[in-house]
Amino acid sequence: MGAPMMLPIFLRSPLAGDLLLAVYLLVWVVLATFGIHRLHLVRLYRRGHRNRLAAVPPAPPAEWPRVTVQLPVYNEQYVVERLLDAAASLDYPSERLEIQLLDDSSDATSEIAAARIAWWRSRGLNVAHVRRADRSGFKAGALQHGLERASGDLLAIFDADFVPPPGFLRALVPYFQDETVGMVQSRWEHLNETYSLLSRAQAISLDGHFVVEHTARMVGGSYFNFNGTAGILRKACIRDAGGWQSDTLTEDLDLSYRAQMKGWRFVFAPHVSCPAELPVEMNAFKAQQHRWVKGSIQVARKLLPAIWRSPAPLAVKIEATFHLTYNVAYVALLLLSLIVYPVVLERYESRSLLFTVADALLFLTATASTLVYFGVAQNDLRGGWRKRIQYLPFVMALGIGLAVNNTRAVLGALFGTRGAFIRTPKFRIAGRGDSWRRKGYRAPVGGWALLELALGGYFAWAMVSLFHTARFASIPFFLLYLFGFLYVGVLSVAHASTRR
Repeated sequence: MGAPMMLPIFLRSPLAGDLLLAVYLLVWVVLATFGIHRLHLVRLYRRGHRNRLAAVPPAPPAEWPRVTVQLPVYNEQYVVERLLDAAASLDYPSERLEIQLLDDSSDATSEIAAARIAWWRSRGLNVAHVRRADRSGFKAGALQHGLERASGDLLAIFDADFVPPPGFLRALVPYFQDETVGMVQSRWEHLNETYSLLSRAQAISLDGHFVVEHTARMVGGSYFNFNGTAGILRKACIRDAGGWQSDTLTEDLDLSYRAQMKGWRFVFAPHVSCPAELPVEMNAFKAQQHRWVKGSIQVARKLLPAIWRSPAPLAVKIEATFHLTYNVAYVALLLLSLIVYPVVLERYESRSLLFTVADALLFLTATASTLVYFGVAQNDLRGGWRKRIQYLPFVMALGIGLAVNNTRAVLGALFGTRGAFIRTPKFRIAGRGDSWRRKGYRAPVGGWALLELALGGYFAWAMVSLFHTARFASIPFFLLYLFGFLYVGVLSVAHASTRR
């Protein structure tokens, strides 16, 4: 069986061991609390309210309002034509439709776009190529610039990786007959879900967000967010909320909360979907996650004090707090990664039944809630959840592997500056036969990938040590950490090494 494992010298004192176990349990309390909240969202979702959301949508208006379709792009040469063609093919009265390409590009994208816009103009469509002198404010700045020039009362926004279906506007515009509605959000679909394990995991994660979270928050009367694309906003709502502001990296989340605090009602229409391209390159995916995580914490810092001072119901304030601070869980997850191995050693040596029971309950609460959350979304959206459950361990492992990247984002938002808006490269990947490796655009890779690799090596060594001493109970749990950190770290380095 081998010699018993020994704790590091600085952890061999009873006080140090007790402190370590206390920190470990505190981390699990944080994770279990967020897990219980996820179960609460699932309960709201499953309480029958989703049937109301799927009810017959409003009838078409007697007169269709004027709509401006805004397409913010920055260096999107591979997808800008696809985006323009989809926007130009929207089934809506042409005399009531305006299309703005908000183009901040500095490469061939602008030339490609100009040619395609000229082609559509020659066929009678009202398409404007809007350029700025600089990228001040990034996407928020571009949207605000376009807002000031838009002729439509409603603004439909699509990022470069989205392909709106022809019936999109006719499906969502009728909701705005209610003058209190400020935004209607569609559900995201995925053009390249089956491309790789990475794209499958992203699809499952996004499905959970849209199917469970948006539905639960809407039917529960809580604030929820416009996702920055594949939705329609009322121009008056944007202006009343203070316009697009660029002091956070998630201008959509920021505007959503400001608008709802002003009394505007947001609507989620899950029966209307809009397909988009998922990132297939690891560093692009990490950059997107970093931006989303950092932006959410920035919005929490900016708006939570005002939310708690507002006359909103207590339940709305609590849900907003969970929503905006959820990504703090990544800090707890990284801390857990660093201490879990010595805790396992201490637990074996202490043989404390109370600790073992508490550990098991907290672990099951945190992990089971995640499985239920994703499982319910997949079953109700895709059907046949048993075919997709095989991917759920990988979704969890990927979340662990992102702990370094996303902890940096959380701490950067709490103690750092706003940061640059690093856009996610798109390569027009729709199927397994498509490739991005010989195309331009690369997301940056930093030395943090080495820490991910180091953590993967650390867990490999820990598993060998546990196996050598026949302590097998923790090995499956450690395997998630091993795979998650190595998958993220190895692909970060491998994808960065691929050059045009």
